[in-house]
Amino acid sequence: MEIGLYTFGDVGRDPVTGTVVDARTRLGNLMEEIRLADEVGLDIFGLGEHHRPNYAISSPSTVLAAAARETRTIRLGSAVSVLSSDDPIRVYQQYATVDALSNGRAELMVGRGSFIESFPLFGYDLNDYNELFEEKLAMLLAIDEEERLTWPGTTHTPAVEGLGVYPRPVSGHLPIWIAAGGTPQSMVRAGGLGLPLALAIIGGEPRRFAPLADLYRRAAEQAGHADKARVSLNVHGFVAEDSRKAADLFFPAQKAVMDQIGRERGWPPQTRAQFDAGMGPEGAMFVGSPAEITDKILGLKEDLGFDRVTIQMAIGIIDHREMLKAIEVLGTRVAPELRKAG
Repeated sequence: MEIGLYTFGDVGRDPVTGTVVDARTRLGNLMEEIRLADEVGLDIFGLGEHHRPNYAISSPSTVLAAAARETRTIRLGSAVSVLSSDDPIRVYQQYATVDALSNGRAELMVGRGSFIESFPLFGYDLNDYNELFEEKLAMLLAIDEEERLTWPGTTHTPAVEGLGVYPRPVSGHLPIWIAAGGTPQSMVRAGGLGLPLALAIIGGEPRRFAPLADLYRRAAEQAGHADKARVSLNVHGFVAEDSRKAADLFFPAQKAVMDQIGRERGWPPQTRAQFDAGMGPEGAMFVGSPAEITDKILGLKEDLGFDRVTIQMAIGIIDHREMLKAIEVLGTRVAPELRKAG
């Protein structure tokens, strides 16, 4: 089993100390975090694309290119790239460049995005939300398939007649993942295309996603892609020497972020009791000691059938020194036990 981390590069005010972390500081700290994740043997580090004042990463490929030259073995990917509001050719070129810089360690995770700021920013109509993604995804896969692109053009993509897209990935193809929040249509799309699936689970009970993971695998099998089916869980969590310390470090930062989103979307503020309940075996918070995190992941594996877990530990503003300790614990205490269990 693979395990790794992802983050959006949060900036802002530490809810505990009041310290303000700006983009320059956050990106500098992030390089240290990715280097350490590589050193302690984590499998993947993902960066998400956002266009909001509370996130430093609007161009994941740029940050990953910097990390590529500072790491040796860890895979580097987006988590996610908002393909709907971008140019598939440029996205492919950017990640193929990261792939060359990292000697073949780049991955591309694409999705429609849970935030919508990029659509008006780049001149796209939200009424075209679904069509934009479907058409651009098809074009992206065509780019990966052949060095010289012949594309008929669609409503939201231009026609291309036999032109090369460069550079090409080290292995000839980029690993392209589909990120989904849990709609049946997304499961069927990813399975039918033979693409690996990243399931975002940030609330509720993780086991409720089991029917969706099964639907994805059935769609892959029916399309002749059973051998390509892979599932990753993208979750919120934090690890420390004991569960109380992990919760006390993670809760204030996670609450600040989720409460802000809640104010925008009509959710009530998160309580500590709700958070603590989510830390249980059936909850969506992967927060606790190394043994608790390991047991929780392994306890869900049979039902969900995943072979990768990526954890968003750097959500909100958390003390950088504590984040480095958590990364070390995840790599040296949790990852080996997960691999041992298969």
